[in-house]
Amino acid sequence: MTTIALELNGHALRRDVPARMHLADFVREEGRQTGTHLGCEHGVCGACTVLVDDRPVRSCIAFAVACDGRKVTTVEGYDHDPVMALLRPAFSRHHALQCGFCTPGMLATSRDIVLRFPDADEARVRLELSGNLCRCTGYVGIVAAIRDVLAQCRAGAHPGIDALRAAMPVHACSASVPAATPGFTAFEAADTGVAAVAAVPRGEAPAAEGAAPANGTRIQGQFTVPFPAADVWRFMADLPAVAACLPGAELTEHNGDRVKGRVAIKFGPMSASFNGAARLDRDDSTRSAVLKGAGQDSLSQSRANGDVAYRLTEVSPALTRVDVDLLYSLQGPLAQFSRSGLVKDFVGRLIQEFGKNVALRMDPARAAGAPLPPARLNAFSMGVGVLWSRIRRWFGRGDQVG
Repeated sequence: MTTIALELNGHALRRDVPARMHLADFVREEGRQTGTHLGCEHGVCGACTVLVDDRPVRSCIAFAVACDGRKVTTVEGYDHDPVMALLRPAFSRHHALQCGFCTPGMLATSRDIVLRFPDADEARVRLELSGNLCRCTGYVGIVAAIRDVLAQCRAGAHPGIDALRAAMPVHACSASVPAATPGFTAFEAADTGVAAVAAVPRGEAPAAEGAAPANGTRIQGQFTVPFPAADVWRFMADLPAVAACLPGAELTEHNGDRVKGRVAIKFGPMSASFNGAARLDRDDSTRSAVLKGAGQDSLSQSRANGDVAYRLTEVSPALTRVDVDLLYSLQGPLAQFSRSGLVKDFVGRLIQEFGKNVALRMDPARAAGAPLPPARLNAFSMGVGVLWSRIRRWFGRGDQVG
């Protein structure tokens, strides 16, 4: 046993500990500060990150005896920290947490980013966060919260934070690594050169402002329409007619290439009614377009933004293929469903239903009669179809392997 004395969240703590006790176990068992979470216990996931002398340290691989005489701060000790006074409400505002398991470590790393990189862009924030893993949020809300705080701290708006930055070692507020705390090895996040896939390949659809982030959830699909490409292209320019083909969609306002409306959907535990606006950018030369939209769910207050890019290809004089590339991101309670395989299958089925409705509404025989009713979303039948198609794929793969 070794006797150590340190400051834990502003209080002196002296204990006899085994030489191999880790700091995470010490703060939880001896200090009763259970906000520090243990995940991988190999220094990989970052959930256990705490501050040692105001520097982030992986407490699951740091020995308690190495912290003798130091100041240790866990998530319970941030009450008087000026950076955390901005970060915590920003995390709540941008819904940067869901289950909350990774949040204590995320906050410690986020504080370090705010202090060391006052001019960090999204790429730098994501690089510095690469050592903290989250299985819930998709990181969109976390990155948004950090950038929100960085924006608040510009132009000397928070003298307390400026003072903390000035007290850091020389070059610590640049891309350089701050001086290592004695007894601990500093490290630098390294860019491996792996870039995010762009939402729309260059040259395949017109670019415009307000594009969905390249780190969102991407779903691709296609459908065919038994009409010439020129006719389909003209039909796709009629936004009210197109909206009427989308199950669950309803337009409330239409002005040129801009629309406002709502989309209601329910699938299993996920129920949403998004009110929002969208803008259509078309390129007649390539028969490609991007519909850019954003909205908020009136039920959960979740926010969504995304791009729906599509391109028409003439398969034959009387048959047109429409390739759809959907990229979207969610912030809020619904974000936990956004990467579900069933949801992706469900959206794929929605694309097929949309294609069928387009063909029906373009049919001259149907257009000559009574107007078609609005496209409805039969979540039960579509859900059954999704599950059945999955079951067939699973058994199909099994047959092929056997």
